[in-house]
Amino acid sequence: MTTPEGMPRHLAIIMDGNGRWARQRYRPRVNGHRNGAVTVRRIVEACAARGIGWLTVFAFSSENWRRPADEVSVLMKLFARALRDEQSRLLENDIRLSVIGDRAGLPEGLQAAIATVERNTAHCRGMQLTVAANYGGRWDIVRAAAAIAAAAAAGELNPADLDETGFAARLALGAAPEVDLLIRTGGELRISNFLLWHLAYAELYFTDALWPDFDAAALDQALAWFAGRQRRFGRTGEQLLGDRADA
Repeated sequence: MTTPEGMPRHLAIIMDGNGRWARQRYRPRVNGHRNGAVTVRRIVEACAARGIGWLTVFAFSSENWRRPADEVSVLMKLFARALRDEQSRLLENDIRLSVIGDRAGLPEGLQAAIATVERNTAHCRGMQLTVAANYGGRWDIVRAAAAIAAAAAAGELNPADLDETGFAARLALGAAPEVDLLIRTGGELRISNFLLWHLAYAELYFTDALWPDFDAAALDQALAWFAGRQRRFGRTGEQLLGDRADA
């Protein structure tokens, strides 16, 4: 899929603020999560329509198990229901779904729902949607390092031959391109252990909008901000201007 000029090839989103959105309206937190699930659908389809090739969203971190047990249970059920309900829309929009994270810690029914949707959308090529569930960036890096150590111990890998590309291939996102733009809703100014490797050169966009209120117009505002950024990757601004003049 060819990414339109000025658009991020890979967009990542930390979807924050469901609970506060519900509290502001004197509603149970679960109501915020339900409305947040509707926003996910709208933003996924908006990203696909704008030609973004990779979208990775943070649904549930490995630290979120510390939340009240009843809230966690509701989140797991909402996730499983969303997978079943949204499969047809993913297929209609040619969107392939993958889930990264420690699946062994998820309920068995949810694991089965994930496997089904991944299998049924595997042929789609319009956009790659990745959902991070029971995921942590440190877990991801440690897991990759352990796989490398095991390969070296088995004589399958010479540590001297390992480079960044080889290491990245063992991360949960595998061959995915590095993240170009990270959006975090909810007003917090941190990345919360999300995609630590892939965010190395990402542009970071923070908005006070709570996730259920984040719509296509807010997405376009973030994308316009990104299009105005000068991404130097270690070079100077003068070098970039020189490259453009020579093109």
